[in-house]
Amino acid sequence: MSYAHLGSYSDWPDWSGAPAARATPPDRDQVRRRVHELLAVTDEEPAEVRVERRWQDDGIEGEEVSWSVGFGPRTRAWLLRPADATGPLPGIVGLHSHDGFKFYGKEKIADGPDPIPPSIAALRANAYDGLAFANRLCRRGFVVLVPDVFCWGSRGFPLDAIPESMRRTGEEVEAYNAAARDHEHLVEKYCRLLGTTFAALVNREDRIALAYLRSRPEVGDQLGCVGLSGGGCRAALLQATSDVAASVVVGMMSTYDGLLDRHVASHTWMFFPAGVPDTIDWSDLAACRAPSPLLVQYNRQDDLFDLTAAQAAHDRIAGHYADTPDAYQGRFYDGHHKFDRRMQDEAFDWLGEHLR
Repeated sequence: MSYAHLGSYSDWPDWSGAPAARATPPDRDQVRRRVHELLAVTDEEPAEVRVERRWQDDGIEGEEVSWSVGFGPRTRAWLLRPADATGPLPGIVGLHSHDGFKFYGKEKIADGPDPIPPSIAALRANAYDGLAFANRLCRRGFVVLVPDVFCWGSRGFPLDAIPESMRRTGEEVEAYNAAARDHEHLVEKYCRLLGTTFAALVNREDRIALAYLRSRPEVGDQLGCVGLSGGGCRAALLQATSDVAASVVVGMMSTYDGLLDRHVASHTWMFFPAGVPDTIDWSDLAACRAPSPLLVQYNRQDDLFDLTAAQAAHDRIAGHYADTPDAYQGRFYDGHHKFDRRMQDEAFDWLGEHLR
């Protein structure tokens, strides 16, 4: 086998033994225990919660809330609820994508009290059919929490803390995003130095957000999550490490072997939690809480994933759900890396079926 991005090192994967170790799907309980161990999963709550501002727009009541996760800047999040709600509703954590775009976080998928920045409008046009899917989901009768996460938006590193060699010139948002893409590698080094990983910190903050959503009086017992791309990565991790009742992973599913060789460079450290790819495939991680309901949406022309590897991941997940086949849905769509209107509507219908 010859790999373009490995060249004369194309014999490395076979020498490592990792592909052979992942060949047989492991026991789900073992996967779950191992993932909890590697991500240092504990029950945690947000600290020093504050409501920063409120607004109302087009049938939605919004709050900007903030909390501390114990270090760094305060997390800012938007909570959206239907203005006419009369009783507890199912809650959803809306997980923003990676995009190589860290200047903003929650703004990618939710409309708040301020006008939409041009850079966000452009991103949504490409990835989300121009739509703020969190607001659309809220109007379907869900309470939706959209938090910034470690390294994005309010949780981003200030530019002057990024080494000068990584900084770029140009327009503010574009220059920050370019610097932050390189900076993620440095962040992972700091994580290892401090006894954790980028994936573990992101997952911890998503579990804290889930705990906050659960604490809200207008939210019922049934909680779910949904995200595209890096948000889909976060959804798979949250599905594996919490008691979330239903998860939607969009545009973020492949076997690890299927990433070799041209589909590694474009992906985040969140996708490679240290210790997981040794023996556990990404599809095993996503499915390790079967029969907890799981929807995975795949794009056939997704340039970040090989279609054959996506189909292999789908088959592997279906195997984990063999005893409860109705609890897993894998749906394939034509088109590029996206979460468009049709995909959103079908995901929202599926969440409604499983959370009401």
